Amino acid sequence: MAKRPTIADLAREAGVSVATVDRLLNARLPVRDQTALRVYKAAETIGYHRVGLVERRPQPNPPRYRLGFILRKPAQHFYQEFAREVEAAVNAAQAFHGTSRIEFAPSDVPGDLIALLQELGGRCNAIAMVAPDHPTITAAVEELRAKGIPVFSLLSDFAAGVREGYVGLNNRKVGRTAAWMFSKVAKRPGKVAVLAVNERYQSHELREIGFRSYIRENAPTFDLFDVFMDIETRRMTYEATRDVMREPELVGFYVAGGDMDGAISALRKEGELREIVAIVNEITPQSRAALADGTITMAVATPLHRLCQELTTLMANAIETGCAKTPGQTFLPFDIYLPENI
Repeated sequence: MAKRPTIADLAREAGVSVATVDRLLNARLPVRDQTALRVYKAAETIGYHRVGLVERRPQPNPPRYRLGFILRKPAQHFYQEFAREVEAAVNAAQAFHGTSRIEFAPSDVPGDLIALLQELGGRCNAIAMVAPDHPTITAAVEELRAKGIPVFSLLSDFAAGVREGYVGLNNRKVGRTAAWMFSKVAKRPGKVAVLAVNERYQSHELREIGFRSYIRENAPTFDLFDVFMDIETRRMTYEATRDVMREPELVGFYVAGGDMDGAISALRKEGELREIVAIVNEITPQSRAALADGTITMAVATPLHRLCQELTTLMANAIETGCAKTPGQTFLPFDIYLPENI
């Protein structure tokens, strides 16, 4: 008759101590989930007679975290979808019980954003926000960091060296990808406009830099010119795009920053009889419709579902382990939408 496996056999098979197995079986002290899983698999392998107890091991209650999020433009479909994905990711987290507090910034004025930061800093364990890169915001982030509250930058980086991490796209690559596509589909040389907002959003700046650098290196037949806007509104972008469309040698434009809907509206009104290459950022009902009817050529989009899953994990890790000595960056692969794959 075969000898029944013992605790010592189980410990040896799992590569842990007998004391660890004893703690797990009798719930004397907490055991890490990875270790418990290894013991459970070893018990199945050797046919340990108390495998049922291992399977029904007591689980500690997951921690409870309050996560704060500061987004922009509550009326825009993109940020509405962003808020829904944030809430879904926090609710679906298995390693912790999370409560999400989502605020929409009333403006891009640093004082308004700092007020929201300070309010959430008094209520939340970690914060993530979309904001311009401004010295006063950096100072506010540094104050929260000193209190043990990590702050993550979303979509556009800010407070480098102080914020806990950046989560979003590699915006320089986004700009270069847009330029690559532009150079392939434009049917003639000519003038190309880059629409950007004269603010402190690094995402706009890096997309513009990426676009310009690719054209300068690989497509010198295009004559680039910049169109700067003071504020990022639909009306401002509409008027800037309409002015650009009056250039007779215009081949097309890239919306590196600004309100995409304004650019699409102007293009529909002014560009019906011209072959204009137009590239925008993010996929929304408006940009999807513009792709479908041929108004725009391509949209580069942020994978919001994946971003929010990554973000909530990073926020929980920062709460558990403390602020990192070397803040990092998490670049997500971006999605490319064309008329044929929407």
